[in-house]
Amino acid sequence: MKTDIKDILERKILILDGAMGTMIQRYHLNEHDFRKGWFENHPSPLKGNNDLLSLTRPDIIKAIHKEYLDAGADIIETNTFSGTSIAQADYNLEKYAYDINYHSARIAKEVAQEITIQTPNKPRFVAGSIGPTNRTLSISPDVNDPGFRNIEFLELVQAYEEQVRGLIEGGVDLLLVETVFDTLNAKAALFAIENVAKQKGIKLPIMVSGTITDASGRTLSGQTTEAFLISMQHANLLSIGLNCALGADAMRPYIKTLKQKAPFYVSAHPNAGLPNEMGEYDETPEIMGKQIQQFLDENLVNIIGGCCGTTPEHIKHMSNLVEKMNNK
Repeated sequence: MKTDIKDILERKILILDGAMGTMIQRYHLNEHDFRKGWFENHPSPLKGNNDLLSLTRPDIIKAIHKEYLDAGADIIETNTFSGTSIAQADYNLEKYAYDINYHSARIAKEVAQEITIQTPNKPRFVAGSIGPTNRTLSISPDVNDPGFRNIEFLELVQAYEEQVRGLIEGGVDLLLVETVFDTLNAKAALFAIENVAKQKGIKLPIMVSGTITDASGRTLSGQTTEAFLISMQHANLLSIGLNCALGADAMRPYIKTLKQKAPFYVSAHPNAGLPNEMGEYDETPEIMGKQIQQFLDENLVNIIGGCCGTTPEHIKHMSNLVEKMNNK
């Protein structure tokens, strides 16, 4: 990166973008949109595999990135949350994992550079989104066999290495291991990042973001926020934080724990509240903004954004709040 994100974080709070899936839903896409030009004859249904849109409808993904950048985001995430061969196996598309990551990174980088040229005093960064996959290393999927695992550590490392290679070669500025519900999965991702970085002789900033799954204040694999931090503390991270599962208000106590104890910058990108009975998120930008203002007033975060249910309108509202805080 021409501009060091660490230097910027020393001076101000940065804005992460909002939900990709929420924005994709606004387009009311059909099966053809997920096949166009790449998977016309693929035997399995593909609708809902949003990562494919970086290949089949790059115009939509670029437009969504631009909306978030125009709303004030400093960092945009690649459309690669399910971009591993493991996650893509559900659609029989394992061999396209590299392409998904490479092209997703290229799209995001292109639009970020375009906006940075327009606003050189506000450089924009691309974070390669690395999701947790649909497997877990720490928990048995068979209640009758606690020792059973449906994936091994090195299998996960190999899949993450492919994803990381695609993201780096596509031009990302940093990597975001996000929605961590199993710290062992996250360790596999971090090990993969380290391996690829060594092979390429580079070093990229790394963000890690866990997810507290319910009111117990623990991850799915049973860790408290402090235990999650301790498990990640060996890595030389840019930031550690929390995202998804909870709205901002419910997330605040756990973010406070990270701020008090973490030797890294702290990030948060909460949902727009909890889903209603229809699976939709009801918190408006103004409602969510009041909760985010508490994060800012208490100096809890260095990077703030949105997860499920958040839109450019939410990010714009956050950006306005952060701008006032940064200008104090």
